[in-house]
Amino acid sequence: MAEEQPLLQMQGITKEYFGNRVLTDVSLDVKKGEILGLVGENGAGKSTLMNILFGMSVIAQTGGYSGTMSMEGKPISFQSPFDALAAGIGMVHQEFSLIPGFTATENILLNGEILHDNIVTKLFGPRLKTLDLPEMRAVAAHSIELLGVDISPDTLVSEMPVGHKQFTELAREIHRPDMKLLVLDEPTAVLAESEAQVLLSSLRRLAETGIAIIFISHRLHEVLEASDRVVVLRDGQVVKEMAARDTDVSQVAELMVGRSVSTKTAAAREYDQSTEVALSVEHLWVDMPGETVRDVSLEIRRGEIFGIGGLAGQGKLGVPNGIMGLYAAGGKVFLHGKPIELNNPAAALAAGMAFVSEDRRGVGLLLEEPLDWNIAFNALQSQGKFIRPLLGGLIRWRDDKAIRDAAAEYIQALDIKCTGTDQHAQELSGGNQQKVCLAKAFVVQPDLMFVSEPTRGIDVGAKALVLQALRRYNREKGTTIVMISSELEELRAMCDRIAIVDEGRVAGILPPTATAREFGMLLIGKVNDEKKVNNHA
Repeated sequence: MAEEQPLLQMQGITKEYFGNRVLTDVSLDVKKGEILGLVGENGAGKSTLMNILFGMSVIAQTGGYSGTMSMEGKPISFQSPFDALAAGIGMVHQEFSLIPGFTATENILLNGEILHDNIVTKLFGPRLKTLDLPEMRAVAAHSIELLGVDISPDTLVSEMPVGHKQFTELAREIHRPDMKLLVLDEPTAVLAESEAQVLLSSLRRLAETGIAIIFISHRLHEVLEASDRVVVLRDGQVVKEMAARDTDVSQVAELMVGRSVSTKTAAAREYDQSTEVALSVEHLWVDMPGETVRDVSLEIRRGEIFGIGGLAGQGKLGVPNGIMGLYAAGGKVFLHGKPIELNNPAAALAAGMAFVSEDRRGVGLLLEEPLDWNIAFNALQSQGKFIRPLLGGLIRWRDDKAIRDAAAEYIQALDIKCTGTDQHAQELSGGNQQKVCLAKAFVVQPDLMFVSEPTRGIDVGAKALVLQALRRYNREKGTTIVMISSELEELRAMCDRIAIVDEGRVAGILPPTATAREFGMLLIGKVNDEKKVNNHA
């Protein structure tokens, strides 16, 4: 029996950016109804390869590429994403592309609205057709139902938790009747573990309908669980292709980075509970879309790595955003006994706190500015660092050399893959952008640092590096770190204590050595032994 013809074939794909080769002779194929896992470190070439497939303008603007592509045996070469969509290729990017003021239905059917005739069209022609809102709602509801999630088609995107936004992005692609191939770039990065399992199940259902899927993720266990085959990229080349059932996470990780890696850190030290309180939070509430923070009270001790976890939308992300003044908040917050003015980001920074946001593109970075300016900006603005006095202080001059030197130091320390301190932040991969956000916080040398989802979208090799950098900074500088993460095992590997937030309140605080069952009970809001939970606080 002849082997089934691949739906998609990419052969000998090679790409250079300004003399820097990022892809070298890459070949892969995907069959109808197959899920292909595509993995590699940040900078390995995954996004560039998908940009070529999807006809993104950045490819043509930087000299094009060499190699060939075909779908169902016919040559293809897309000049724009519209060409790819017309050919039946959809793509869900790592960064959301939804319109906040539109409902789920309006986003899902954007540019594919269903119209119907009315009395006016009979007089003035089809240009005055109106939207068939009931039919559009039904189509959107069907796409959402296929994914196995409970999202109202009438919900505004601006009011959705981040996980629901990801499902809405996916629903927008699968509603197209001619969909043949779906590319997913880090689809579970913003999802809680329970939501990620729902997504993986929905991918399997989609594949059974004949849709081919390219699944890009740094969560290797999810790639192996969902995929039929796995292709590993390293330094712009395919280093291995194998059946998912024939490999494991450690082997794939070593292939990705070319060395043995582990995301585990040393077990957290026994923490001195008599240490003075650094941060005290009393009855905090935060008005942040998609997050529920109703009444959070915490005491975090000096020099501690304190973790905050919880399911999506339960409030864990709202806590740092409210304390740092990014969203309206109330309650009381004290740093070393001194009250912190809420709703004032400048006051939070001036008091000695720093924040690495989960929204690196929207909050964390000046995307169109060079890396040295990104790294130094907060320290320069809030602390007056990198300012050189002249004429006895009559003139204050920005010390550009000191800014470049500091940026170069952190670029090396965090292994930020870039062309130099003058490269713009928007040109880096997502993981390297995240490391720039960390450098930006480190250079401020804060008393207390909030780090929200520090490894979201970061590959396994970079993840270990970032976590080690946080632990080293905590140990060497004595900085108190509050780490917010959707990955419980990451918190258990890093933190001295871990608070679980459920329905906007602290359900309990546990040591990292507590059992998975104890954490699980807190996550789902079922605490049978409150004394056992709270005696670790």
